[in-house]
Amino acid sequence: MYVPAAVALAQDDHFVSRSFFYSGTLVLFACTLIAMAIYGTQGRVRTIDNLKALLMALGVLPAVLALPMYETLGVVPYVDVYFEMVSSITTTGMTTYEPASMLTDAVHLWRGIVGWIGGLLMWIAAAAVLAPLSLGGFEVTAMGEPGQVSAGQGHVQRARPMKRWSRAARALLPIYIGLTVALWIMLVVLGDRPIVGLMNAMATLSTSGITSGVGVQDSNSGIAGEMIIFLFMLFALSRGTFSSDTGAVRRNSLLQDPELRLGFLIVVIVPSMLFARHWFGALSEDEVSDPLAAIKALWGAMFMVMSFLTTTGVESSEWLLARDWSGLQTPGMILLALAMVGGGVATTAGGVKLLRVYALYVQGLGEMERLVHPNVVLGRKRAGARGLRRRGAVIAWVFFMLFALSIAVVSLLLALAGNSFEEAIILAVSALTTTGPLTQVAGEFPIAISSLGATEKLIICAAMIVGRLEALAVIALISPDLWQK
Repeated sequence: MYVPAAVALAQDDHFVSRSFFYSGTLVLFACTLIAMAIYGTQGRVRTIDNLKALLMALGVLPAVLALPMYETLGVVPYVDVYFEMVSSITTTGMTTYEPASMLTDAVHLWRGIVGWIGGLLMWIAAAAVLAPLSLGGFEVTAMGEPGQVSAGQGHVQRARPMKRWSRAARALLPIYIGLTVALWIMLVVLGDRPIVGLMNAMATLSTSGITSGVGVQDSNSGIAGEMIIFLFMLFALSRGTFSSDTGAVRRNSLLQDPELRLGFLIVVIVPSMLFARHWFGALSEDEVSDPLAAIKALWGAMFMVMSFLTTTGVESSEWLLARDWSGLQTPGMILLALAMVGGGVATTAGGVKLLRVYALYVQGLGEMERLVHPNVVLGRKRAGARGLRRRGAVIAWVFFMLFALSIAVVSLLLALAGNSFEEAIILAVSALTTTGPLTQVAGEFPIAISSLGATEKLIICAAMIVGRLEALAVIALISPDLWQK
């Protein structure tokens, strides 16, 4: 909170600066008292308890982080700022404040910082909590049952879970900060204002899509900046791009990573199909072919596919050209489908995750081989498939069904609250895939989040938390083993 306070002070916005400074001091004082009260206490710490703490962090911590925004904005209901903080810490990026000029640079920066910290939290939690419990996509390859510590970890020392947190933080924090600073410097060199470049860098690494109102499509860095951001989005396709401590599958090189290969395949095939559709649409209208417009349209489609596949949701400056070049409108269903597929396991991306999709693909291919050769003995010789457990596809399918059921339940609740079927579906998918910008581009018209009622916003908050933790983790949390002494 002190960083936004310093930014507001530098801009002579003393009221906003005081709001952030006083709120930060109050929270620091309260945290100090709590730390003093629990210092020296001992208790049995289990990995599943850390999962419960992670749920509390996503649900309760935003109520504290919303204090400076509530003081700054004054007359807004508290549920609105709570919604903003849940959206930020879950890296969803859905906002009730449109246009963005309603907020000051300091408030935008605070939203971006919370989203950036939320991304870091999920990076660390993947190694410290989700991997040992075989959750978050690791259940496809792990030997243990989802939600339970696998064999060999049942008799860990009392402090083992906290050691995993500290070890993962020491390994990943320098990488996360270094990548963010590197991208920030590149964007500033290309012409972005420092705060705009910083916000876009944090939005990319955390896949939150939270910008300062000057999105990627409107920034001074232009297409060169988009190309650099495109490259940094690769870190959301596979954890193998930045860490190997919790690798999902065995591989000899990064190019054999099934998530990265599948992600590349989607980023190439989907834009090519969109480009062909746009190209033939332009020819059907007897328009003069423009090679430069064709290249820009192809780039706009490729950037958008990567952006929504990684659940970042930032737009390309050439996206309008990609849609309008042929005179046809690209259906938002494509963006919804990309967000539902999602990025890599143990990354900041949401969605079903590429590894689960790959496991279903391998299983489907094997079943087709059995139809041709009923007595064939199937192996695991495909690239990246050796580490997939035999029941991985079954568990991936179970998760997919849970994900679809979650969309149905959230959509039903939002429809009962008064939303149309299309709006309810878009809001549900946006929340459960942590891709907030879908609400502005997936439908025929943008959805005004500010017009939603308090009940609808709380439903979306719960959906964002479930989408960030994933349904299997929520089921593990309500299992009886969690509450046993």
